[in-house]
Amino acid sequence: MSEKRNIRDHKRRLLAAKYELRRKLYKAFCKDPDLPSDMRDKHRYKLSKLPRNSSFARVRNRCIFTGRPRSVYEFFRISRIVFRGLASRGSLMGIKKSSW
Repeated sequence: MSEKRNIRDHKRRLLAAKYELRRKLYKAFCKDPDLPSDMRDKHRYKLSKLPRNSSFARVRNRCIFTGRPRSVYEFFRISRIVFRGLASRGSLMGIKKSSW
């Protein structure tokens, strides 16, 4: 199941990267108060016709092992649970359990 989630999220990332420039351009035209309102409405309509998954707001950082969406360390791209297990086994280079 986690593989399916990760594939779906990867597709969203690719789609967001593909439409990023177009989406930013339409948003800039929509927010520009110097343009006539009909032109702004036209660009707002074009923005609404873009795929929903092309928005970066729909992209979610997920654990590459479990697909878990929450508490993911962005640098390692793994969740805190997997991180703790790998760190205690010594599988992560440069990470060791602290003690004081």
